[in-house]
Amino acid sequence: MEIHLVPAFSDNYIYLLRDSSSGAVGVVDPSDANPVIEALDRRGWTLTHIFNTHHHNDHVGGNHALKTRTSATVIGARADAARIPDMETCLGEGETISFGSQTAQVLFVPGHTSGHIAFWFSETKAVFCGDTLFALGCGRLFEGTPAQMWSSLKKLRALPDDTRVYCGHEYTLSNARFAVTVEPDNQDLQARAKEIAAKRERGEPTIPTTIGEEKRTNPFLRADVPEVQAAIGMAGADPVEVFAEIRRRKDNF
Repeated sequence: MEIHLVPAFSDNYIYLLRDSSSGAVGVVDPSDANPVIEALDRRGWTLTHIFNTHHHNDHVGGNHALKTRTSATVIGARADAARIPDMETCLGEGETISFGSQTAQVLFVPGHTSGHIAFWFSETKAVFCGDTLFALGCGRLFEGTPAQMWSSLKKLRALPDDTRVYCGHEYTLSNARFAVTVEPDNQDLQARAKEIAAKRERGEPTIPTTIGEEKRTNPFLRADVPEVQAAIGMAGADPVEVFAEIRRRKDNF
């Protein structure tokens, strides 16, 4: 499956997908229809699927225009049926959807919003996780609790290490600056922070990352790691409480 990054607004990423064996073409979280239409026209592709991870307008704002133009099937969380424009196919935890010859499994990952889902293409080794998991970060808790978000992050963390992570925003540089304050002695993190700074200086995206890389360096996935707990003065504490403290610090960073 081909995956192409389509930048939108100041820091959003839209993802254009194509299954070469069937010709199916999908878009993940189309915040704005215009760059999607431009990317489709440039390649001569016809959109067939619109995947939405959650209802925020900077992820679904292009739904109606794309649906009107292409008649693509709009897919999202059953829990968000009333909040996602033009949605037709409603899915929940553990359900699957075919995309040409590919199959996506739905993971229910609330916390950022109450109805957030992710799409995991196991054969392609890719997960589209919206604003639940970021490179070196996680989403703000607008509608969920720390316990919900920690559970969601653990679900994503359990995916194979070589799973590529496609998230909703280019927040990695600021996330890295925060992460090193949490775990300054993590050498993998220090090396990654330098690499990220160099990429952004060159104007390059930092996405995708991988689950394995996030497990080694993302403090929000490491709330149950003794070194992280000790580093923030919470050795032996409940990981949910540790996660909540890390999230609180990031909110005030």
